[in-house]
Amino acid sequence: MDTIKPVFTAVATATGGRNGHTEAEDGSVSADLSVPKAMGGPGKPDTTTPEHLFAAGYAACYGGAIDFVGRQHKKDASNASVTAHVSIGARDGGGFALAVRMVVEDPSLPQADLEALAKEAHEQICPYSHATRGNVDVQIEVKGA
Repeated sequence: MDTIKPVFTAVATATGGRNGHTEAEDGSVSADLSVPKAMGGPGKPDTTTPEHLFAAGYAACYGGAIDFVGRQHKKDASNASVTAHVSIGARDGGGFALAVRMVVEDPSLPQADLEALAKEAHEQICPYSHATRGNVDVQIEVKGA
C-alpha cells in the first residue's frame, strides 16, 4: 500500500445508509439517499445513490488527471468530457461489487493523442484509478477527433 502526505482531506458523514442522508463536513455536498427501484428500493424522487456520488467524483478526478497530463505534454485537454458509468451488482463470491465504464470525449484532440493522455492519466495520475486498480473492473472508451 502506498503512503501519502495528505494535502487535503474531505470529511463526510452518512446516516441511515442507502436510505438516509450524506453530507460533507463543510456543507459543500448534501444529499438524501434512497435505494433505486432497480435494486428493489423505493427510488424516491430528488435522492441519489452512493454510485451516483462515486461516478461524479471519479469522472471529475479522472478529467482533472487528463488535463494535468495534457499540460505536461503541451496538449490542451481542458475541454475533455469524462462520463463515468458506475454499475453495482452481485459478486460471484457473495456480496456486491462495482464495475466502471469511463467515456472520455474531446473532439479537439486527435484520437491517438487523447488515447495516450487518457491512458497515462489512468495508469499514473488519477487517485480514483489507483484506488480501483485490481479491485474494480474499469473500462475506458476514448472518442477524439
